[in-house]
Amino acid sequence: MAAGMYLEHYLDSIENLPFELQRNFTLMRDLDTRTEDLKGQIDSLAREYTSNTHTLSSEQKLSLLRQIQQSYGKCKEFGDDKVQLAMQTYEMVDKHIRRLDTDLARFEADLKEKKIESTDYDSTSSKGIKSELRGPKEKKVARTRLKVKSDDDCSPKSGQKKVKLTQAPEFTAPTVNFGNVHPSDVLDMPVDPNEPTYCLCHQVSYGEMIGCDNTDCSIEWFHFACVGLTTKPRGKWYCPRCTQERKKK
Repeated sequence: MAAGMYLEHYLDSIENLPFELQRNFTLMRDLDTRTEDLKGQIDSLAREYTSNTHTLSSEQKLSLLRQIQQSYGKCKEFGDDKVQLAMQTYEMVDKHIRRLDTDLARFEADLKEKKIESTDYDSTSSKGIKSELRGPKEKKVARTRLKVKSDDDCSPKSGQKKVKLTQAPEFTAPTVNFGNVHPSDVLDMPVDPNEPTYCLCHQVSYGEMIGCDNTDCSIEWFHFACVGLTTKPRGKWYCPRCTQERKKK
């Protein structure tokens, strides 16, 4: 139920509340007035009884006492009626307060349910978009990588720089110049989660890469930007880890 419907129904339910409260307050005020009148009569009868106690006969005294007692009884009845009206007024207001609390709880539950549905919908939509973006051709284009190896060596045992140019054979991608790609840029590329990772950044292959001339290097391939290179160095090149190990020896 929309918020407007909750508000509209609640306003309809309390439309007559002011008139009901006004009626009860008017009745209570009338009871107060009648009680005050009786209290005045009781005071008058009490003064008459006390001032003429020596001259009044027993029957007259008894009659005055009965009138005072009856007036007190009526005052008590008026007081009980006023208490009942006060309780009725309280219940009327409390009933609408309880309904308001219930409507608020239902409204909050509706909001949470709509929020969950919206979250599920956004999640499903995002997954659908990602799956569309990662179609077979998109993956093949994204996996097109450039690995640079020195021109003088085609074998790892020759001791010279490794230069390798790889491209997906299944799909002929348009000419793309990757240039010097920063490691953070790879996060925006749609890649296969099963593709192996390289370099100190533990990311997939992209842009220009250089191979360490240490045949026992555990990483082997490194991105130019991650090792501070902009061009291919001459001679043998060792990664930062292998360089430190060679210095220790």
